[in-house]
Amino acid sequence: MTVPPPIVAPSILAADFARLADEVRAVESAADWLHVDVMDNHFVPNLTIGLPVVQSLRAVTEIPFDVHLMITDPRRWAPGYADAGAYNVTFHAEACDDPVALAKDLRSAGAKAGLAIDRDTPIEPYLELLPSFDTLLIMTIKAGFGGQRFLPQLLDKVRAARRHVDSGHLELRIEVDGGIAADTIEQAAAAGADAFVAGTAVYGADDPAEAVRRLRGLAERAMTGA
Repeated sequence: MTVPPPIVAPSILAADFARLADEVRAVESAADWLHVDVMDNHFVPNLTIGLPVVQSLRAVTEIPFDVHLMITDPRRWAPGYADAGAYNVTFHAEACDDPVALAKDLRSAGAKAGLAIDRDTPIEPYLELLPSFDTLLIMTIKAGFGGQRFLPQLLDKVRAARRHVDSGHLELRIEVDGGIAADTIEQAAAAGADAFVAGTAVYGADDPAEAVRRLRGLAERAMTGA
């Protein structure tokens, strides 16, 4: 089986919100996706950005937007992000009573559909739904806060998902989000992840674009066994 090249998605949650357009341009030459964390102060305690910010940023960059909705009632809001030009819209399994129906709505609106699994949620009940999705986002922290420490025990979920995806020959990105940095990305890649959200590791670096390239190189090495 051909190993797809890794995706590195800088998270603007770690960027300077007063300079978002500049922060996006700082990774434009290196990033595969731009990860946009939408939090509503209901599903998670924090409140971040919403649809108007995504619409505004869409006008200043060509990087595909990887929108992560940490919100209640994603059936109401998710299609709007697809209409705004998001490449991939991911919502939480814990917030949706019919994930497959919402995935169909997102695909009909022109976006890829992603399913997110939070830290304390077992992955097994959702494995059979994966043919309806393009991305499976496995949290390697508790959703809702940036800057948390990576939890390596959550890579068991990544391994389970990778086994299921490979045995079913599914076309699905397995994405990890939380504490991904130079000292953790290889573990995640070796476990079977092939898309990586990195916030502080990118925007806390002197050269964010170079940080993205370095992370991708580490992931490639682990994915290929080089």
